[in-house]
Amino acid sequence: MYSKLKIILLWALLSVFPLVTFAQSDGAAITKSIPLITLNNGVKMPILGFGTLSLNGATGENSVAEAISLGYRLLDTATTYGNEESVGKGIKKSGIDREELFITTKLWVDDMGYEKAKKAFDVSLKKLDVDYVDLYLIHRPRPREDIKGSWKAMEELYKAGKIKAIGVSNFDSEQLEELLSYAEIKPAVNQIETHTFFHQFETQELLQKMGIQMEAWSPLAGGRNDIFSNPVLATIGKKHNKSNAQVALRWIIQRGIITIPRTSDKEYMLENLNIFDFELDNDDLKQIATLNLNTTQFPEWE
Repeated sequence: MYSKLKIILLWALLSVFPLVTFAQSDGAAITKSIPLITLNNGVKMPILGFGTLSLNGATGENSVAEAISLGYRLLDTATTYGNEESVGKGIKKSGIDREELFITTKLWVDDMGYEKAKKAFDVSLKKLDVDYVDLYLIHRPRPREDIKGSWKAMEELYKAGKIKAIGVSNFDSEQLEELLSYAEIKPAVNQIETHTFFHQFETQELLQKMGIQMEAWSPLAGGRNDIFSNPVLATIGKKHNKSNAQVALRWIIQRGIITIPRTSDKEYMLENLNIFDFELDNDDLKQIATLNLNTTQFPEWE
């Protein structure tokens, strides 16, 4: 667990990040601010975004458009989600300028390797109906022998301006060290499982030393372990007049970690945005520390 000093330092850093301001179209002129994280290549990425796993077809299209209208600017998708086309349609439906968005998609294991990675990227661009993506990730570190060729392809696409930042997902320290041994361009992001039941403090410290930004997938643990009714989170939430989900998301954001909660419900989209008007204190953090199971809650993803 981080010391109080480290937590204070993290929050001090977060508080000085540039802000992106937007208006929520929920019937009232409400203004919110989402801090921007500066990646190791200077690209700025919103600390809070919108995940799209399992949001397919019309649901995906409408959810993305709704999320954008409410103020989300970071959108996260992947080849294996099967919804890049729906995400692209949602972007078009929103009417927002492409330049205002930060779009992430990912290279799946079936497309690993130099030539296959380039073809897969082109397919993703066409489905999203955009000229570039802001962040392109290797979704899983397998097959191991194809990572090097895939990374080379991504580096070339980055140099060509087709990708603003490149990174990885689900890489452990050994896999990162191997990648760094031959990479010309350092990964900007490592997107990994992180939530109140799997804290990943040691991993965060390692990534900070490497100069790689940590991003949390499934920040609400996919609803597992009864997170939405967890009594520890509920007690903290009552203290701050917030929901369990808001406490869980605030805990991640306050550590300076980017995250991408997913929902198709407008009210939950708004709830997830409303986490920048309170701060967890040291007592709150000590209570959340007791929830750490220190292992994945998604064994099927291993």
